[in-house]
Amino acid sequence: MFYFLCKTILHGRNLVTATQSHKLLGLSPSLIILRCLSSSSNQHSFTVSYLKNNCGLSSESALRASKYVNFETPENPDSVIAVLKNHGFSKPQIIRLIKRRPVVLRSDAKRTILPKLEFFISKGVSVPDLAHILSSNPNLFASSLENQIIPAYSFLSSMLKSDERVFRAVKRYPRLMGYNPNDILLSNVNILLDNGVAECNVVSTLCSLPSTFVRSPNKFKVMVEEVKEMGLDPSKPMFMVALYVVSSLSKPTWKRKIEAFKKLGWSQEEISEAFRRYPSFIRMSEDKFMVTMDFLVNKLGFQSSVIAKRPRLLLMSMEKKIVPRGLFALELLSKGIIKRINLQALLETSDYVFIEKFVKRHKEEASQLLKLYQEKLDLSKNWRMDGYKLQHV
Repeated sequence: MFYFLCKTILHGRNLVTATQSHKLLGLSPSLIILRCLSSSSNQHSFTVSYLKNNCGLSSESALRASKYVNFETPENPDSVIAVLKNHGFSKPQIIRLIKRRPVVLRSDAKRTILPKLEFFISKGVSVPDLAHILSSNPNLFASSLENQIIPAYSFLSSMLKSDERVFRAVKRYPRLMGYNPNDILLSNVNILLDNGVAECNVVSTLCSLPSTFVRSPNKFKVMVEEVKEMGLDPSKPMFMVALYVVSSLSKPTWKRKIEAFKKLGWSQEEISEAFRRYPSFIRMSEDKFMVTMDFLVNKLGFQSSVIAKRPRLLLMSMEKKIVPRGLFALELLSKGIIKRINLQALLETSDYVFIEKFVKRHKEEASQLLKLYQEKLDLSKNWRMDGYKLQHV
C-alpha cells in the first residue's frame, strides 16, 4: 500500500486518492510524500553505490546508468554478474555491457540470460568470442531466444554452412543477429541474386563484411542500383566490396570525399575509375588522402592521374612503406644509381622483392644501400602530419 502511494504521488497521478488514503495509514499527506521521497532517494543512492562498487563504473557512468535501472537489494544484479563471470566475461566487458545496457542487471539470470548463453555455447562458440559478441551487442539479452536469436542463427547457418563461419560473421558485426532474418537479411540476399550476384560472392560478403546486409530492402535496392551505375559488374567479386563501401558512408560524407579528391586535380571520371579499381580507397580519411597525395605528387613527382589508376597505394602505410621507400628512391636518383622512379616497383612489391631490386642488384654498394634504407626507415618514424603535409620533426 505504501509503495503504491509513493508511486502515485511521485508521478503526479491521483493525488486525491493518496490524500484520502492517509487516514488508513494514520499519516498526513505531507509526511507520506516526505517518506516517499526519502525512500526513492535511498533506493537511488544504493543503485549508484552498487554500480560503482560492484560493477566498476565511474561516478559519472553510475549516475547515468541509474536513470535506466534501479534496485533496492543486491541479490538480482549479483546473480546476473555471477552468471556473466562464470561464462568468461572479463571485468572490462561487464563494465562495457552495463554501460551500454544497464537494465540487464534487472534480468532474471536463470530464465533470461543463462538460456541464451547456453544456446551459443551449444553451437560451439568459444568463451572469449561469446563474451566479445554479447558485451558488444548487449541488446541480444533483451531479444527473444525463440523468436529472434534462434531464427537469425538458423538463417545465417543455412547461408554460411558452418557454425564457425556464423560466429566469424557475428564477431565482426555483433548486431547481425538482432535483425529480422526474413524481412531484412533474406530480402537483401534475394535482391542481390536477382541482380546477378553469384551466390558464392553473397556468402563470402555475408561472412567477411556482414554489415553490408543490414539496410532496409528499399534502401538496399537503391544502393545496388547506384553501384551498378558506377560501372561495376554484379557478377564480379569487386561489386560486393563496392556495395559495402557505399553502404558504410552517408551521402554527406561521400560528397565531402569526392570534393577532396577533386581539389587535388582528379576529374569525376578519374574518381570513378579509381573506385571501380579499388572501392575501399574511398573510405580513407580526407587527411590521409591529402597527405599521401602530397607526398607522391609533390615530393616524388608522380602525376595525380597516375595515382588514380593505382588507388590501392593510397591505403598503404606512410610510415612503414611510402615515406621510407620514397626517400630512399630519391637518394638513389640523386646519386645516379637509378634513372627514374618506377611507381609499381617502388610500392607494389614485397619487402623481399624491393630489397632485391633496389639494394642487392647493386652488389658493390649493397651494404651501404641497405644501411641507407634502414636510415630512411628510422627517419620516417619522425615525420608527422602538419595540415595536409608531412613535416620532419
